[in-house]
Amino acid sequence: MKNIVFDLGGVLFARDKSKCTPELLEFFSFLRAPRMPLFWEEYDRGTSTLEEVTATISGMTGRPVETCAAVLRLAVDLQEPVKPTERLVGDLKAAGYRLYVLSNMSREFIDFLRRFPVYGLFDGEVVSCEEGVVKPEPEIYRRLLGRYGLDPAQTLFIDDRPANIAAAAALGIRGQLFDHSAPAATCDLLRRRLLPEIVG
Repeated sequence: MKNIVFDLGGVLFARDKSKCTPELLEFFSFLRAPRMPLFWEEYDRGTSTLEEVTATISGMTGRPVETCAAVLRLAVDLQEPVKPTERLVGDLKAAGYRLYVLSNMSREFIDFLRRFPVYGLFDGEVVSCEEGVVKPEPEIYRRLLGRYGLDPAQTLFIDDRPANIAAAAALGIRGQLFDHSAPAATCDLLRRRLLPEIVG
Protein backbone atom coordinates (compact mmCIF):
# COMPACT_ATOMS: atom_id res chain seq x y z
CA MET A 1 0.00 0.00 0.00
CA LYS A 2 1.46 3.33 -1.09
CA ASN A 3 -1.41 5.81 -1.20
CA ILE A 4 -3.83 6.68 1.61
CA VAL A 5 -6.91 8.72 0.75
CA PHE A 6 -8.91 10.46 3.45
CA ASP A 7 -12.44 11.76 3.54
CA LEU A 8 -12.67 14.96 5.60
CA GLY A 9 -16.04 15.39 7.34
CA GLY A 10 -16.45 12.89 10.16
CA VAL A 11 -12.99 11.42 9.53
CA LEU A 12 -10.31 14.12 9.77
CA PHE A 13 -12.53 17.02 10.82
CA ALA A 14 -15.66 17.24 12.97
CA ARG A 15 -17.52 19.53 15.29
CA ASP A 16 -16.49 19.06 18.91
CA LYS A 17 -19.75 17.79 20.38
CA SER A 18 -18.82 19.19 23.78
CA LYS A 19 -19.04 22.67 22.23
CA CYS A 20 -22.36 22.00 20.48
CA THR A 21 -25.77 22.65 21.97
CA PRO A 22 -28.44 19.95 21.60
CA GLU A 23 -30.23 22.35 19.25
CA LEU A 24 -27.19 22.53 16.96
CA LEU A 25 -26.81 18.76 16.86
CA GLU A 26 -30.51 18.35 16.08
CA PHE A 27 -30.31 21.01 13.39
CA PHE A 28 -27.78 18.93 11.45
CA SER A 29 -29.28 15.51 12.09
CA PHE A 30 -30.04 15.20 8.37
CA LEU A 31 -26.30 14.92 7.66
CA ARG A 32 -26.24 11.50 9.30
CA ALA A 33 -28.83 10.02 6.93
CA PRO A 34 -27.58 7.13 4.75
CA ARG A 35 -27.80 9.47 1.76
CA MET A 36 -27.36 13.21 1.97
CA PRO A 37 -30.46 15.26 1.10
CA LEU A 38 -30.37 16.48 -2.49
CA PHE A 39 -30.14 20.15 -1.49
CA TRP A 40 -27.00 19.48 0.57
CA GLU A 41 -25.52 17.25 -2.12
CA GLU A 42 -25.89 20.11 -4.60
CA TYR A 43 -24.22 22.45 -2.10
CA ASP A 44 -21.29 20.03 -1.89
CA ARG A 45 -21.29 19.76 -5.70
CA GLY A 46 -20.87 23.52 -5.95
CA THR A 47 -24.10 24.02 -7.88
CA SER A 48 -26.00 25.78 -5.10
CA THR A 49 -24.95 28.60 -2.81
CA LEU A 50 -24.87 29.01 0.94
CA GLU A 51 -27.74 31.47 0.63
CA GLU A 52 -29.85 28.90 -1.26
CA VAL A 53 -29.09 26.21 1.31
CA THR A 54 -29.96 28.60 4.13
CA ALA A 55 -33.31 29.36 2.54
CA THR A 56 -34.02 25.64 2.05
CA ILE A 57 -33.24 24.81 5.68
CA SER A 58 -35.38 27.74 6.82
CA GLY A 59 -38.28 26.34 4.81
CA MET A 60 -37.71 22.83 6.18
CA THR A 61 -37.48 23.85 9.81
CA GLY A 62 -39.72 26.91 9.96
CA ARG A 63 -36.88 28.87 11.53
CA PRO A 64 -36.00 32.41 10.40
CA VAL A 65 -33.42 32.70 7.63
CA GLU A 66 -31.19 34.76 9.94
CA THR A 67 -31.20 31.98 12.56
CA CYS A 68 -30.34 29.33 9.99
CA ALA A 69 -27.53 31.47 8.58
CA ALA A 70 -26.03 31.91 12.06
CA VAL A 71 -26.21 28.17 12.77
CA LEU A 72 -24.55 27.32 9.45
CA ARG A 73 -21.75 29.79 10.16
CA LEU A 74 -21.28 28.26 13.60
CA ALA A 75 -21.15 24.79 12.04
CA VAL A 76 -18.18 25.92 9.96
CA ASP A 77 -16.44 27.71 12.81
CA LEU A 78 -16.70 24.71 15.17
CA GLN A 79 -14.90 22.36 12.78
CA GLU A 80 -11.59 21.12 14.15
CA PRO A 81 -9.25 18.19 13.55
CA VAL A 82 -10.22 14.81 14.99
CA LYS A 83 -7.17 14.28 17.19
CA PRO A 84 -6.56 10.53 16.61
CA THR A 85 -6.87 11.01 12.86
CA GLU A 86 -4.66 14.09 12.91
CA ARG A 87 -1.92 12.08 14.66
CA LEU A 88 -2.38 9.20 12.22
CA VAL A 89 -1.99 11.50 9.21
CA GLY A 90 1.26 12.86 10.63
CA ASP A 91 2.64 9.39 11.31
CA LEU A 92 1.66 8.09 7.87
CA LYS A 93 3.36 11.07 6.24
CA ALA A 94 6.52 10.46 8.28
CA ALA A 95 6.46 6.79 7.24
CA GLY A 96 6.54 7.75 3.57
CA TYR A 97 2.96 7.20 2.47
CA ARG A 98 1.46 9.48 -0.16
CA LEU A 99 -1.62 11.16 1.28
CA TYR A 100 -4.67 12.50 -0.54
CA VAL A 101 -8.02 14.11 0.21
CA LEU A 102 -11.24 12.94 -1.49
CA SER A 103 -14.17 14.76 0.02
CA ASN A 104 -17.67 16.03 -0.54
CA MET A 105 -17.28 19.52 0.80
CA SER A 106 -18.81 22.92 0.08
CA ARG A 107 -16.78 26.07 -0.59
CA GLU A 108 -17.29 27.64 2.85
CA PHE A 109 -16.29 24.48 4.67
CA ILE A 110 -13.22 23.60 2.59
CA ASP A 111 -11.85 27.15 2.72
CA PHE A 112 -12.02 26.96 6.51
CA LEU A 113 -10.48 23.48 6.79
CA ARG A 114 -7.52 24.31 4.55
CA ARG A 115 -6.28 26.70 7.23
CA PHE A 116 -5.34 23.88 9.60
CA PRO A 117 -1.68 22.72 9.53
CA VAL A 118 -2.64 19.05 9.07
CA TYR A 119 -4.12 19.91 5.67
CA GLY A 120 -0.67 20.88 4.45
CA LEU A 121 0.51 17.27 4.87
CA PHE A 122 -1.52 16.06 1.90
CA ASP A 123 0.06 15.48 -1.50
CA GLY A 124 -3.11 16.17 -3.44
CA GLU A 125 -6.85 16.70 -3.18
CA VAL A 126 -10.10 16.24 -5.05
CA VAL A 127 -12.91 18.26 -3.47
CA SER A 128 -16.46 18.02 -4.77
CA CYS A 129 -17.32 21.73 -4.89
CA GLU A 130 -14.37 22.30 -7.21
CA GLU A 131 -15.15 19.31 -9.44
CA GLY A 132 -18.91 19.45 -9.90
CA VAL A 133 -19.18 15.77 -8.93
CA VAL A 134 -19.74 14.08 -5.58
CA LYS A 135 -19.16 10.72 -3.96
CA PRO A 136 -20.38 8.06 -4.57
CA GLU A 137 -20.40 9.00 -8.27
CA PRO A 138 -17.62 7.00 -10.00
CA GLU A 139 -16.26 10.05 -11.83
CA ILE A 140 -14.88 11.69 -8.70
CA TYR A 141 -12.81 8.59 -7.91
CA ARG A 142 -11.58 8.41 -11.51
CA ARG A 143 -10.43 12.01 -11.28
CA LEU A 144 -8.42 11.26 -8.15
CA LEU A 145 -6.76 8.23 -9.74
CA GLY A 146 -6.07 9.96 -13.05
CA ARG A 147 -4.91 13.31 -11.69
CA TYR A 148 -2.30 11.79 -9.42
CA GLY A 149 -1.48 8.60 -11.34
CA LEU A 150 -2.60 6.33 -8.51
CA ASP A 151 -2.73 2.55 -8.83
CA PRO A 152 -6.08 1.48 -7.31
CA ALA A 153 -4.52 -1.72 -5.94
CA GLN A 154 -1.99 0.39 -4.02
CA THR A 155 -4.58 2.84 -2.71
CA LEU A 156 -6.58 2.73 0.53
CA PHE A 157 -9.64 4.96 0.90
CA ILE A 158 -10.93 5.92 4.38
CA ASP A 159 -14.51 7.18 4.61
CA ASP A 160 -17.38 7.09 7.11
CA ARG A 161 -20.12 6.20 4.60
CA PRO A 162 -20.50 2.62 3.32
CA ALA A 163 -21.82 3.79 -0.07
CA ASN A 164 -18.63 5.75 -0.68
CA ILE A 165 -16.45 2.78 0.25
CA ALA A 166 -18.47 0.53 -2.07
CA ALA A 167 -18.11 2.96 -4.98
CA ALA A 168 -14.33 3.02 -4.48
CA ALA A 169 -14.21 -0.78 -4.32
CA ALA A 170 -16.00 -0.99 -7.68
CA LEU A 171 -12.96 0.76 -9.17
CA GLY A 172 -10.48 -1.52 -7.42
CA ILE A 173 -9.66 0.84 -4.54
CA ARG A 174 -9.42 -0.79 -1.15
CA GLY A 175 -11.50 0.71 1.61
CA GLN A 176 -11.67 1.18 5.35
CA LEU A 177 -14.95 2.28 6.90
CA PHE A 178 -14.32 4.93 9.55
CA ASP A 179 -16.47 4.90 12.68
CA HIS A 180 -16.95 8.58 13.44
CA SER A 181 -18.40 7.67 16.83
CA ALA A 182 -15.17 5.88 17.82
CA PRO A 183 -12.33 7.54 15.89
CA ALA A 184 -9.56 6.28 18.17
CA ALA A 185 -10.60 2.67 17.58
CA THR A 186 -10.58 3.05 13.80
CA CYS A 187 -7.24 4.83 13.90
CA ASP A 188 -5.78 2.04 16.04
CA LEU A 189 -6.97 -0.47 13.46
CA LEU A 190 -5.36 1.53 10.67
CA ARG A 191 -2.13 1.83 12.63
CA ARG A 192 -1.91 -1.94 13.01
CA ARG A 193 -2.53 -2.32 9.31
CA LEU A 194 -0.28 0.43 7.98
CA LEU A 195 2.28 1.17 10.71
CA PRO A 196 3.06 -2.20 12.32
CA GLU A 197 6.62 -1.16 13.15
CA ILE A 198 5.40 1.80 15.19
CA VAL A 199 2.59 -0.15 16.86
CA GLY A 200 4.85 -3.07 17.61
